[in-house]
Amino acid sequence: MKTIYNIFVSLLITAMKIGAVFNYKLKKGLAGRRQSCDVVQNVFSPQDRVIWMHAASLGEYEQGLPVLERLKTEFHEHKILVTFFSPSGYDNVIRKNHIADAVCYLPFDTDKWVSEFVNNFTPEIFITVKYEYWYNLLDILKKRNVKIYVISALFYETQVFFKAYGKWFVRQLKNNVDWFFHQTPQSTALAKGLGLKNSSTAGDTRFDRVKKLRGQDNFVDCIDDFIQSRKVVVFGSSWESEERLVELLISKNREVKIIIAPHDLKRVPAIRQLFPSAVLYSEFDNSTLAQFTNAQILIIDCIGLLQKLYSYADVAVVGGGFHTKGLHNILEAAAFGVPVLFGDQFRKNPEADGLIAISGAKCFEDEFFAAPYLLELLRNDELRRQIGENARRFIDSQPNATQAILSKILS
Repeated sequence: MKTIYNIFVSLLITAMKIGAVFNYKLKKGLAGRRQSCDVVQNVFSPQDRVIWMHAASLGEYEQGLPVLERLKTEFHEHKILVTFFSPSGYDNVIRKNHIADAVCYLPFDTDKWVSEFVNNFTPEIFITVKYEYWYNLLDILKKRNVKIYVISALFYETQVFFKAYGKWFVRQLKNNVDWFFHQTPQSTALAKGLGLKNSSTAGDTRFDRVKKLRGQDNFVDCIDDFIQSRKVVVFGSSWESEERLVELLISKNREVKIIIAPHDLKRVPAIRQLFPSAVLYSEFDNSTLAQFTNAQILIIDCIGLLQKLYSYADVAVVGGGFHTKGLHNILEAAAFGVPVLFGDQFRKNPEADGLIAISGAKCFEDEFFAAPYLLELLRNDELRRQIGENARRFIDSQPNATQAILSKILS
């Protein structure tokens, strides 16, 4: 099975090289991986003790961040490394202030690439988030006596572990991972059913993060001038379907203010073309104040503001659920006591199921079904308030996963 796995990794590398000819993200990811060793060589020495967190993309990074921040305070003499598989995660974090000493792409999972990378420092704790497992990496780290943890782990019945050929993968996890911190009791039960007894239910660390965000200063310059005390719908991480919902909304309600924060900033020109009277956040200055106050739609053409913008929202529409790209973060909006709407094409998303179950959120087959409900929320203040309060209570009821994880790691 290890030979088959290594063949799979080789095929993955080949496929990415071919795909990079046609796809900019793949090209960027390949180029970044070629630089990963240089990045760690420039920051670390072989003697540096390092806490290393790996995340597939931005969502997983945000899940791991509360734990990484606490570990940084507990092990202040250690250096911090964060690696990504996806360019979207890497791009978002490298542009911001972050706690890591080094941020780079994870090398491809071959013995040669991983060993060359790890030889540049001394990893002592390795954290992987959710379900990002690279078996050569885990094996090499365990042979170096690194403590290995999986946080916000999420097991589900269709994973490779539950297939007839999955025993090898389970055995690798059993041999190499010190502890699994699961998001849900169901995930813990599935893991233990596979023989992964080193498992416990800690909860989802993202709840800790959004509770903390809610207590911070969430002021965003110029937003009050744009809103003018009207009701506001924030379309967060939007795709084409959410923007079609904006079209339906403004055809029926000319008073509501709309803030669109697209998932991909490259789509801003297309959104501006769709809504020619909209204003861009980057265009705001004193000379255009009247233009901003009169506009109905504001397009956010920079990163890093969305989590704060939800604090201004009366209703939030979160993108990714009307197609198979994957539902984006709904917890940031729910933490502010805001009703959350999204498409129903989501899976492996227990927080969406939880919010829907307690009437703090609602999902829809498409934007045409969502539009009447969104209009009703804007008309019915009591309904909107109650759903928002349900969302807030759902967030507040979640356990402190970060503390549960730290207690185990430090014990």
